Amino acid sequence: MPSKRVPPSEKLRNEIMAMIDQLAPNSPRNPALLGQLLRLGMQRFIQELLEAEVSEQLGTAYYEHAPARRGYRNGYKPATIKTAEQALPIEKPQIADSPAPVHSQLWPHLKGRSPQLERLAVEMYARGCSTRDVEALLKDDTGQLLLSRSTISQLNARLWQEYETFCRADLSGYDLVYLFADAVYESLRLHQSRKEGILVVWGILASGTKVLLTMQLGNKESFEDWQEVFRDLVKRGLPEPILGTTDGAPGLIRAFETVFPKSLRQRCLVHKKRNILAKVPEDAVPDLKVHLNAVYYAPDLATAQAQARAFREQFEARYPSAVACFQEDLPACLVHLRCPPRHRRHISSTNMVERGFLEEKRRSGTIPRFFNEQSGLKLVFATLMRAAQTWHRMEITFDEQMQLLQLRQQLRLRAPHEPTMQRNHRAPRTPRQLSRTKRT
Repeated sequence: MPSKRVPPSEKLRNEIMAMIDQLAPNSPRNPALLGQLLRLGMQRFIQELLEAEVSEQLGTAYYEHAPARRGYRNGYKPATIKTAEQALPIEKPQIADSPAPVHSQLWPHLKGRSPQLERLAVEMYARGCSTRDVEALLKDDTGQLLLSRSTISQLNARLWQEYETFCRADLSGYDLVYLFADAVYESLRLHQSRKEGILVVWGILASGTKVLLTMQLGNKESFEDWQEVFRDLVKRGLPEPILGTTDGAPGLIRAFETVFPKSLRQRCLVHKKRNILAKVPEDAVPDLKVHLNAVYYAPDLATAQAQARAFREQFEARYPSAVACFQEDLPACLVHLRCPPRHRRHISSTNMVERGFLEEKRRSGTIPRFFNEQSGLKLVFATLMRAAQTWHRMEITFDEQMQLLQLRQQLRLRAPHEPTMQRNHRAPRTPRQLSRTKRT
């Protein structure tokens, strides 16, 4: 039985995924490869637009049979589109047996407006443009819409499909060392004023690779919301982290300690110092900051505890509220000192994703309110995924891996599925590679 013909857009998608699967998480950044992926993504997007236009003109989707047809697909004709970098090869769909001549309304505009198309591709696939935004970009000089609203919505909906796939990905191949959790708040309902929390979890693997693990809606950032997020990660195969960094939200702290009772919990020092310094006069902030840093970034735990006693003795009489805040959850503020010294600045705060949150806020600031939950989650997902692609790998030496192994044994944490404690350790397999292994 002959196999079905595969549309060019699907072939490009398979080529892109094959290249991604070959990328080792701990490999050095390769600008040439990233540029090639970007060009393929652009090429695939143009191909999808042209194929969607043909589906509209014929009234049938690919592989779909209909009793009344307005013509038939008749292969593809090679063409090119010039971009700022190089010409992109495109396969123009051809139509046969049409009652009237059929010409692409989209092709002249794609060929003549490469900068606009690139802007559209970035906005739609990486930032989750609204249907209205895409419509504005896909109009000709007379204001005529080049694609129907339903087709634009279908193309935009693919970002939601990518988000859902991301939330179901198998995490059992990740040798997790450090975990981080925080939330960003957005107004996700058109007729409600209160903001809702989007709970975000990311991590650092034993290879030093930084990965975004999940993001889910958690209306009140409560214990139940965070517990559901952590339990979902465990269900998807995520190993116990050696250390998890959180802010001071009671529900988050309780949920982390419930789901990961053996793991160390680190209090985010950026949030903590901000809370303490907010309780003293402005002119006293520089002095207290020096003393706080002497405690939190001491060379070892014993020195930190001695500096903490000195801090209390020096400031308790003058700033009792600040010292009370300093005392609250103090052991969790110092726990990062049990980890390798070079790791401490990376794991003592949740700052790694804060830049992504700032970018997301800059983008969402132009939107008074999202129409629904999907549009808000798509935007946050697209922004954070783009930020995650720029994260630099944290170097972890063999000696540091041995220290982490020893700490894992002290905490009686179960061993990860794939040990990496060797000089030529393997990079963790991607969720896509793992799913292929299970199928075979």
